Amino acid sequence: MTKTVMVTGATAGIGKVTAREIARQDTRLVILGRSETRCRDTAHEIRCTTGNERVDYLLADLSSLAQTRAAAARFRERYERLDVLVNNAGAMFLDYGETEEGLERTFALNHLSGYFLLTHELLDVLEASTPARIVNVASGAHTTARLDFDNLQMRGNYAAFRQYSNSKLMNLLFTFELSRRLEGTGVTANALHPGFVASNFGMTNNSTWWVRPVMTLGHLFALSEDEGAETSIYLATSPEVEGVTGKYFVKCREKAPTSAALDEASQRRLWELSEALVKPGEVGQAVSTPSR
Repeated sequence: MTKTVMVTGATAGIGKVTAREIARQDTRLVILGRSETRCRDTAHEIRCTTGNERVDYLLADLSSLAQTRAAAARFRERYERLDVLVNNAGAMFLDYGETEEGLERTFALNHLSGYFLLTHELLDVLEASTPARIVNVASGAHTTARLDFDNLQMRGNYAAFRQYSNSKLMNLLFTFELSRRLEGTGVTANALHPGFVASNFGMTNNSTWWVRPVMTLGHLFALSEDEGAETSIYLATSPEVEGVTGKYFVKCREKAPTSAALDEASQRRLWELSEALVKPGEVGQAVSTPSR
């Protein structure tokens, strides 16, 4: 049976490599991005490179709750199954800014909308396609995170790299809580650190003046995009991890994350806060739930 795989953030970097290599296998690939031109061109390139004509795309800005819901609805209309979901889209916004729904942008894209909500909106399809996999691209940056559960969006004290690190810790907390809630369903959830990759991350024209030279220097010691995508591809396709869930991987091997990521009270609390924020009428509000 042909598997259906969705990869978000697949028009550049490790997401593009992940999508391309998955398309080399017996799959129907769906890439999800926000640019019509880049999605169309990427899908065409992957078809030509791999010879797989079953490469489609959907459009959505995954920092938008409304667009994320709409993209998931379009997926459910077009496809009967989803065997693998690779949550890869992410960014670090150097200045504080909010989405049209009042959410801080890094928090919205890297966790709340791009991972938490999208996964929830597609869970019914995943559960109907078992065995199915959810692969969440996190980062070793989670080791420097310092979450304030009363201010997850860092309103009033925004710091770009700290918020990026926080969002990567959120990826792990979400993955571990999700895997526990999915026990017995046949759907697994794992997270990974791709390594420091030589990509265009942090190299945008609106980067703070010091970011571009630091990233350029760092690229001298970085992994290639092909190397950085290896663990995503492994978790999405390898029979070696069939049935494995609730784990964190680095270089295709299981690794222990920080103790903060393994704290079950924090996992539940983030889940509850996130669940409240994606409910209509509560987006952008300061929602706080006592830890249990």
